[in-house]
Amino acid sequence: MPVDTRIRTRTAVAVALLAGLLAGGTAHTATAAPAVPAAQLRAAATGPDVAALERAIAQVPDDDVTAALIRVGGDGSWTGTAGLRSRHTGAAATQDLRFRAGSTTKVVTASIVLQLVAEGRVELDAPVTRYLPGLLPASFTEPPTVRHLLTWTSGLKAGAALGDTPEEMYAQRFRTLTPQRVVATAVAKGPAFTPGERQVYQNIDYTVLGLLIERVTGDRYAHQAEVRVLRPLGMRDTGFPAGPDPVIHGPHLRAYAEVGGRTVDVTEWNMSDRWAAGDMISTTADLEKLVRGLFGGRVVPRPLLDRMLTLPDVEGATHGMGLQRFVHDNGTVIWAKTGSRPGYHTVLAAARDANGRLTRTVVYSVTARSARDDGLGLASRFALPAFNR
Repeated sequence: MPVDTRIRTRTAVAVALLAGLLAGGTAHTATAAPAVPAAQLRAAATGPDVAALERAIAQVPDDDVTAALIRVGGDGSWTGTAGLRSRHTGAAATQDLRFRAGSTTKVVTASIVLQLVAEGRVELDAPVTRYLPGLLPASFTEPPTVRHLLTWTSGLKAGAALGDTPEEMYAQRFRTLTPQRVVATAVAKGPAFTPGERQVYQNIDYTVLGLLIERVTGDRYAHQAEVRVLRPLGMRDTGFPAGPDPVIHGPHLRAYAEVGGRTVDVTEWNMSDRWAAGDMISTTADLEKLVRGLFGGRVVPRPLLDRMLTLPDVEGATHGMGLQRFVHDNGTVIWAKTGSRPGYHTVLAAARDANGRLTRTVVYSVTARSARDDGLGLASRFALPAFNR
């Protein structure tokens, strides 16, 4: 039988050294958990590659990564925690800390839309203008459908942003850019291509879906997310900022990024422009509940879950609805979603067997200067080892 090897690992020496260097004061250190016998680890023959995961977090904190919180579930489970909650105080990271979950928000948004489909209130192949009349100018001779938006094949162009470089974005991090403004500036540019012609991953499609959710339900997006997904799954530490509020309330990880050649704290940030595409705040335990609930058929009906996990008939497509398909080197098909915000990188991922049974889940949050630039490198280090066996 698979053995639950729940391990909470911290490297005390690394924490002490880096905290002393960066905080300029006395470091708070964490004690490593007792070692699990190798025989016990080998008993989980189909479990995660625990040795590789332990090697990955043994180096945390380092010059790039401040903290790593990892949860592995399914056939063989493991939990790893390493690094610092704050470089300033030197306090050790813990699994219960909140963080900006970035584009993993899109999994929630897609789930709400598909629930509305199941209720007969939205049709996948209906033009988005049925639900948002007046949304598109005359330049859109063929409006995208709800399905196009869900699969990033809409042909919409990106809307207004807070800048193109870390320096520009950081300087405007407290500025409010509403979703309505983002969408208005996007559609004013006209279509980039005919809907369904190709797949281009971007935020605008899910920002429009957020507006659709609000119009169809007559309710705020955040409240719909709470009553339809978060509350039913017991995700008690997950939520959304109140409009332009830049603060993560409650215990949370501090995040750092390189701006203008120096490392700065980027934790406080107005994420209102990301909204239904990426402003969720969560914990690893809550995101694990989301993955298990979604793949267990508790969030959307299974026939619609199958549609979520179907790639559109577009050359080079890798995304279904809210999730991306990735084939590991060993042939394992992984459905995942990443979330990147300045200083924060999040992953939720799952694999199923031929019968659709959930066999492996991985959730992590990493605070790293490379969070927006090297997501694949971080995922290769902290997530893929869980699928090695």
